[in-house]
Amino acid sequence: MATSENERGTTLRAHVDLPLAVDRHSPVALAVQVADQLRDAMRGGGLRAGERLPSSRALAALLGVSRTVVTDAYQQLYAEGWLDGRRGSGTYVADIPATPVARAVSAVPVVQAGPADPADPFAPVEAGLVDLRAGRPWVLGHDAAAWRRAWRRAGDAPPDDRPDPRGHPDLRALLADHLRTARAVPVGPESVLVTRGTGHGIDLFAASLLAPGARAGVEEPGYRVARHVLRARGAEIVPCPVDDQGVIVDELPDDLDVLYTTPAHQFPLGGRLPVARRERLLAWSRRTGALIVEDDYDAEFRYDVAPLPALYGLDPSRVVLLGTLSKSLSPDVGLGWLVAAPELLAKVAARRKLLGDRTSGPVQRAVTTLLRRGDLDRHLRRMRLEYARRRAAVVEILGPLVKGDTAGLHVLVELPEEAVGPLVEEARARGVLLDTTVRHHHGPVRVHGLVLGYGSASLADVRRGCAVIRELAGDL
Repeated sequence: MATSENERGTTLRAHVDLPLAVDRHSPVALAVQVADQLRDAMRGGGLRAGERLPSSRALAALLGVSRTVVTDAYQQLYAEGWLDGRRGSGTYVADIPATPVARAVSAVPVVQAGPADPADPFAPVEAGLVDLRAGRPWVLGHDAAAWRRAWRRAGDAPPDDRPDPRGHPDLRALLADHLRTARAVPVGPESVLVTRGTGHGIDLFAASLLAPGARAGVEEPGYRVARHVLRARGAEIVPCPVDDQGVIVDELPDDLDVLYTTPAHQFPLGGRLPVARRERLLAWSRRTGALIVEDDYDAEFRYDVAPLPALYGLDPSRVVLLGTLSKSLSPDVGLGWLVAAPELLAKVAARRKLLGDRTSGPVQRAVTTLLRRGDLDRHLRRMRLEYARRRAAVVEILGPLVKGDTAGLHVLVELPEEAVGPLVEEARARGVLLDTTVRHHHGPVRVHGLVLGYGSASLADVRRGCAVIRELAGDL
């Protein structure tokens, strides 16, 4: 098919000024390679706001790839907010500021150790009840053979009499590989510390890098474990409002020492922080000197496009990244990670050694086997399909009541304040357990509704529970 003069001109500009290349021998998917290179060009100013990109057909011809490769790359960049589409006109670079050069983080005084506030798990669920409360995954979908093999191999190794406070070297290297491929985080094992989960990672961060009385911003509403742990470590909690896209950067105070945030899938409202707001958040961090603790909550599970790149990858000097296997595998595993600049990680490791704190050696060895053999990646692929079916059922039945459904294992069902309590009570009488937004607020409740989790219930139970909600909600 002939190429128009406008397409030829745009292709020439991309070819001359922005040399793109794909490596067919790389384990990174071609669409991811194209998206990464275009993103870097836009972030660094090589592609400027308002400039037109080649059509998918023209760029595919230039790179010698299928048009689907370029279409997938463009779709990802649209989802992240890097691109704008104009009907009948083409694809343009969105108005996003270039990322400034990262600066080093100054040391933060160390706080004396204090007791961590324990988690608040749900009580055991009675038989026959449908549990649609958020926070737990489907643990029956694991590969039993892979699970047994991992624990057998973990038992083959003798106990370690001098455990590294950063974690087993092999596991840290595999986690670094996993983060590079799954989360677009350019990190090496020297920046990874193995934890027992997100709450533990927050506690290690606070014990190592926050002084008594430090002002800690937390999302409002948000993950209450973060509030409890930071407060227990002597921090002053500062609620920071969020909207349907995540934390509202323009309303952040300038006197925070740290901000805890969930940009991949905000808990509990379900928003994802767009690129423009991420850039403003990092600019705020550089200007004020505050560190950002990024909880990579629910990042593994998305239902429209690939996961958004982690905020940490935009500026490793300003962000501490926390992750866990609690949702992707099981909370019973008790393993997560803390990723930070090496100089910060060294402070966390030193403090951890002083506290005599560690992550179970057999658990680390079992997860090492799951990662090395590709069993964890295969499990994640299976669970994405499983959760996508449940999410589709939620959206199908509850329709416009649902918000924040593009990722994760929960959605927000916003309801009138006066309707929430009676609906939850009646649903309980009909055998459906529900959680509300109330307990996720630090102060006055400003968002009313249900935090509906579909991770731990079967597809049939998800449909049954949502049908009860739909009936009770009526014309709300």
